[in-house]
Amino acid sequence: MLEEVQRHSVHTLLFRSLKRTHDMFLSSQGLLPPVDESADKIKKAVKARDSYSLVLDKVQQNKVTKIRVIENKQDTSNDGGPGNEDTSQSESAVVPYNPGSGGTPAGVSGGTGVNTSNIGGVVIPVHQTSSIIPRKAPAMPKPKWHAPWKLYRVISGHLGWVRCVTVEPGNEWFATGSADRVIKVWELATGKLKVSLTGHISSVRGLAVSSRHPYLFSCGEDRQVKCWDLEYNKVIRHYHGHLSAVYSLTLHPTIDVLVTAGRDATARVWDMRTKANVHTLTGHTNTIASVISQAAEPQIITGSHDCTIRLWDLAAGKSIATLTNHKKSIRAVIFHPTLYMFASASPDNIKQWKCPEGSFIQNLSGHSAIVNCLAVNPEGVLVSGADNGTLHCWDWRTGYNFQRLQAPVQPGSMDSESGVFSMTFDQSGSRLITTEADKTIKIYKEDESASEETHPIHWRPEILKRRKY
Repeated sequence: MLEEVQRHSVHTLLFRSLKRTHDMFLSSQGLLPPVDESADKIKKAVKARDSYSLVLDKVQQNKVTKIRVIENKQDTSNDGGPGNEDTSQSESAVVPYNPGSGGTPAGVSGGTGVNTSNIGGVVIPVHQTSSIIPRKAPAMPKPKWHAPWKLYRVISGHLGWVRCVTVEPGNEWFATGSADRVIKVWELATGKLKVSLTGHISSVRGLAVSSRHPYLFSCGEDRQVKCWDLEYNKVIRHYHGHLSAVYSLTLHPTIDVLVTAGRDATARVWDMRTKANVHTLTGHTNTIASVISQAAEPQIITGSHDCTIRLWDLAAGKSIATLTNHKKSIRAVIFHPTLYMFASASPDNIKQWKCPEGSFIQNLSGHSAIVNCLAVNPEGVLVSGADNGTLHCWDWRTGYNFQRLQAPVQPGSMDSESGVFSMTFDQSGSRLITTEADKTIKIYKEDESASEETHPIHWRPEILKRRKY
């Protein structure tokens, strides 16, 4: 007869399998090496000394001091001294230990010239740390007080997003370029329209006025770079070469050179008069959103959507440095008018740099949106404008954010049309002109009624933490 096979539940079979596996691995892997207690003690002592040497020394000294206090009390009571004297020094009182006062604390050897500490039965040499010296906090200068800015004029007239602005050197008028393909020239004092220039067939993205010629330069998404003669309000030159939209342009302050940059990831250097393409600055791998120039080295700086800033040698037409600190695309770069420094704006941070190498100075954090533009005046007021219509005012030297403004959306516009696309100070630095997505131009000036009492500086030097990166 066949023996009946005993049937077990899945639960029992599973546990039997686990037991067999456990026994098999225990037999081959379960034999651990014996623990060397002395080696383990040394290891723990070294770790403790490495991490807590200063504190351990103080603990050791306090123990010795406590023993001495107790012994002194016992001696006084045994010698028949007054038993009910002032015992304000309790057992936990900390009396500073002076190594030169004679006697050696337990665990600290004397006479060898080397301090040693006995931790866990192991004697380890330590440095002279009779007291923990507090690290002196670095001195942080208090920010200069700046008057808050307030909106005092709104100019409307464009039929599309106003993308760029420039002020002429005489400070009498300024020009704006818009997505409606028109460049408009306005009186700075009154805000009245002087003239409208038509000729671009797509959005106008960049403007610059020459300080030595009656010329206005413009660029746009139609790949065109134009030179306008302001005496006749006509285009007198075109600069052909860009393969895609041109987003930014700048004029060299001392030589007749124009620099343009855009979506083809190149910056092109043009001879203003002959229209010759002197250099094509290649190296960026994505759109160049902003280009600026100065007379000193580096003469050209570009900020790109590839998250890098490049410093260029204009004479050689080559990149001399690439700054990779930003983690997100860079929409704006700007020189300080009097200091040998520049700033860059990105959604992660606004960063300040020192020329000529591009040494990192500090981060300015606070925006929660894409920062499109920057402007700085000679008094050290840096203003940044973001996609959500916020304006942040900073003290350049310390990075203190002394004011935050929300640009009001004009009647008839949606709340989403509150982006600030470009901004600039006038030549005096006393008026700030912004161009926005609600198709208006806004002019701000300092609040003359404000004082340090009405708008105090709330300065917290822990902002130093941002210097870590």
